[in-house]
Amino acid sequence: MNIVDPDPRTLLTELFYVAVATAQPTRVLANFLPANRTQSALVIGAGKAACSMASCLEQHWSGPLRGLVVTAYGHSKPLQRIEVIEAGHPVPDAMGERAAKRILALVANLDADDLVICLISGGGSSLLALPTTGISLADKQGINRALLKSGATIDEINRVRKHLSAIKGGRLRLACTPARLLTLAVSDVPGNDPATIASGPTTADPSTSSEALSILHKYRIPIPETIAAWLKNPDSETPKPGDSRLCNHDYRIIASAGQSLESAARQAQQAGFNTLLLGDNITGESRDVAREHAALALTIAKGNGPVSPPCVILSGGETVVTVRGDGKGGRNGEYLLALANALRGTPGIYALAADTDGIDGTGDNAGAILSPETWQRARERGWDIRKELKNNNCYPLFRDLGDLLITGPTRTNVNDFRAILIMPSETTL
Repeated sequence: MNIVDPDPRTLLTELFYVAVATAQPTRVLANFLPANRTQSALVIGAGKAACSMASCLEQHWSGPLRGLVVTAYGHSKPLQRIEVIEAGHPVPDAMGERAAKRILALVANLDADDLVICLISGGGSSLLALPTTGISLADKQGINRALLKSGATIDEINRVRKHLSAIKGGRLRLACTPARLLTLAVSDVPGNDPATIASGPTTADPSTSSEALSILHKYRIPIPETIAAWLKNPDSETPKPGDSRLCNHDYRIIASAGQSLESAARQAQQAGFNTLLLGDNITGESRDVAREHAALALTIAKGNGPVSPPCVILSGGETVVTVRGDGKGGRNGEYLLALANALRGTPGIYALAADTDGIDGTGDNAGAILSPETWQRARERGWDIRKELKNNNCYPLFRDLGDLLITGPTRTNVNDFRAILIMPSETTL
């Protein structure tokens, strides 16, 4: 790309697609498979990348395959030997419950010679939905919706999910015992903790039921009596680290946000831009993170930062939104709205924020793109950015400006991708 006159939108969009491509199972999964690919294997899995992972496995496995994976609506494609079910995300539904029951039935009565390959990725927590005995799907849906609006972190949400589930938090691994188990995971969580990715269905869980109950109290979420009673019951505890029943298991992370950010950084450097990586584990309120990033960008634009323009600031992780209004949008759109509010049209600063799975919140967009003209264009079209931010209403504003980034499902998921482009002040675009 020509640094003399780059197109900011093109550059930012290309960086996003490089990050997504780096996390595609077709690029990486085969490298993590066993040397012996002629043996028989039972395949199970859940997540937004589950279908693409299963497709890649079919291509690289010559032995007999059978099994079932569950993915989000719109994220599947036809497979030859492995069945695919679509289910609800981010709120679980009856199809996810049905898929979870069928997966448990598939792994029942295995022996030590059997091989199970479990394909896990982001979204698996909602898609693999099987409430424990005595808890209804409706109760679990209500808790899930409340947590998603509360501002709770993904780790906190998953701690609750695991203790209300009959299949997550290591319980799927117990169901597979004594079979050999290989888990291949595309990580969508900060820190790549296997116990948090898709609520860790095949790994030991160090969290406790009392912690789950404390999280619900922390965010003042109404708790049905059945759930409160269950979390106080010792039977609600998940299998812990050191549990001998969890042995004979190989867990491999095949793609992560860090790898995707590094690929995007190399792409930017090859185009002639300085790069600053803020890390792949940024959490917190979207609007708070945006204010911090805006302050950094303004410092760099003035020539006082850790890198000099022209440069790109890259970051990943998973921010949260505490929903206070009744608007429409997702955490990446809210980040950009807050960024626009802080920058107020500062010349030479552009940004893109998007979810690598192609869906930001519950809309049809991956995210959006911000330019120095966003603030003024919004005002001219009757929008008050500060008001829309208070109402959590980013989607309609960016749609009206024509600045939504719409990719469709990418069939992978390594969480949020953010890029801020800062051009020299004398550059006119």
